[in-house]
Formats: sequence, structure tokens, C-alpha cells
Amino acid sequence: MTMPLRPQQGGFLRPFGTAWFIIEYLKGNGPEGSKRIDPDTGAPIVDIHFEYKSALHRAHARDATEHEEERRIRQGGTAFTEKEYQERLAYYLSRIPYKELKMRYHSFVNYFGMLKRLGWVEEIKEEPSGPQEYHPHFQPRRYYRLTDKGKTASLLELSDPIMTLYNYPREIRSAKRARYAKF
Repeated sequence: MTMPLRPQQGGFLRPFGTAWFIIEYLKGNGPEGSKRIDPDTGAPIVDIHFEYKSALHRAHARDATEHEEERRIRQGGTAFTEKEYQERLAYYLSRIPYKELKMRYHSFVNYFGMLKRLGWVEEIKEEPSGPQEYHPHFQPRRYYRLTDKGKTASLLELSDPIMTLYNYPREIRSAKRARYAKF
């Protein structure tokens, strides 16, 4: 099956996939400039979400800087020097609001729950969270790491965990959306 280069609805929303980032982060690879972790120790969801959002911001700032450099070259200018590139990158990075880019924390937790149900990640330990000192009903920090099944997940499975979890292909979901969009 061939897939079109550009999605029909929504366009390209993110420079890299959420599941891919989570898997690579938990492997300890430090994807997209995020910090490296020990794969055996794992990381809590809050830290993974923060690194994901930070990586998205860096990717968008890099794209904006490169777009500006291309426009400058097309207009007859020269390419950025390394110092100019870093200054423009810092400029664009400072202008991106934290909440502008996708995947709010609640959505991230739901998405991470799908990865847990698939058996790709497992909880390994808990530690008290900061708010638990004042309010004991707060959740502790739970650390997660990849399972062997998560390490061997294919790119197709990573790209669509809903299909993998529920055996619900995109073609059926898209057909339903088109059928109900008429109303």
C-alpha cells in the first residue's frame, strides 16, 4: 500500500512521532537532543513529557531558523555563520510558548497508557512526589522502562498504537470519519 506524502487532513503536525520518541528516550538514546537516561532505571512520565515537549520546541526553532536562512539565501544573501545560526535558534526558541505545541500532559498520559496496555513499558519503582509531603492523596512518581516487547516493536506498530492495540486500522477509522462528516 502506498501512502501519500502529505496527510489529507491536518498536514504535518509534528517533526517526529510521540511513540518513537518515548521508545528512543527509554532506550537511553537521548533523541532530538534530550537528556540521556539509564535504560534500567527508567524515567517518570512527567520527565518523559517534559523532554518530549522540549524536543518539539527545539525542532520547531531549528525549522524556523533554517527557513529564515533559506529565505536569506534566495534573496541573494549568505548563509548564517555558526554564531548567527545559534543566535537565531535561541531567538526562535525563546518565542515559542510552552503550551503552543501539541500533546498536553493529560493526552500524553492517555497515550502512555496505551503503551502500557500494549506491554511495551513497565513500572519498575515508585518514590514520593513533592506534593505528597503536604497532601498524601497525590500520586507518587512512578518510574517506567521498556520491556523486551517494547524494544522490538516495529516502526508500523510505533506509528499507530491504536491500530496495534485494538486491531482497528486507519482505513476503517478514516471511512467512519468521512461518513459522519456529512452531518
